Amino acid sequence: MKLHILGCYAATPRTISNPTSQVLEIKNQLFLIDCAEGTQTQLRKQKIKFSRINHIFISHLHGDHFYGLIGLISTFMLLNRANDLHVYGPKGIKEIILLQLRASGSYTGYNLYFHELENTESEIVYEDEKVLVKTIPLKHRVYTNGYLFQEKNIKRKLNLEAIDYYKIDTCYFQKLIYGGDMKLDDETIIPNAALTFNPEPEKSYAFCSDTVYNEEIVPIIKNVDALYHESTFLESEAHLAEKTMHSTAKQAAKIAKLAHAKCLILGHYSTRYGNIEPFKTEAKTIFNNVILAEDGKTIEL
Repeated sequence: MKLHILGCYAATPRTISNPTSQVLEIKNQLFLIDCAEGTQTQLRKQKIKFSRINHIFISHLHGDHFYGLIGLISTFMLLNRANDLHVYGPKGIKEIILLQLRASGSYTGYNLYFHELENTESEIVYEDEKVLVKTIPLKHRVYTNGYLFQEKNIKRKLNLEAIDYYKIDTCYFQKLIYGGDMKLDDETIIPNAALTFNPEPEKSYAFCSDTVYNEEIVPIIKNVDALYHESTFLESEAHLAEKTMHSTAKQAAKIAKLAHAKCLILGHYSTRYGNIEPFKTEAKTIFNNVILAEDGKTIEL
């Protein structure tokens, strides 16, 4: 699992920083999470193939999280995209995008599907044989969701030494990988556990931006491998966090500690700060394993 940070600052684009957007690489799939202005440029800088992005998850309809979406959809059109594109986001996102396409006399040329969300309870919004994605209801000034991405590791690992001992043909490997037992020519049954190892531990990633401090999300993200949590302000501006329904670095660390997260990734910094190191310093007073998101940074999870 790999996380590409395209942008991790709040509010407005600058020459030195970009608003929220990131790509999660999981099970050989790329999921785009939020799509602020500048997302296309950042994708090109990190040499991420546009054609591999088939699912886009938008947290909420504030500009610093989705104003780059119409541009990306249009670029896909210009690149003669053929793959279906699925967009997940708050109710209203379909109307906004289609209005812009109609007003410009544009059409996609590929299938564009919108999955509009309005549920205030956590729900599964995407699932295939390898990955499951569910919402994390957040508390912000508008309807907002975070997203929890979970691996589904059902394939077992072959015990080649045992397979060689029992002289099992390769044509049975798929059966073993998916948990089947083996019957030998003499009718002896070899249990799967004797021929395979358990799958790799399933990893998970939680994206939480934007939100006021909210302990209600803890059960949803319990024991997550990596938690990205907005930290717009330092404690010296905690009053602004409360007023604007954002979080401080310390509050993000408290959520990570309560959830028993393995690591905390901070982001969505207010551009009022010239140095982001104090965010890490403050968070580490509560939770030890803290990583600072930075534009262009790739984090191996």
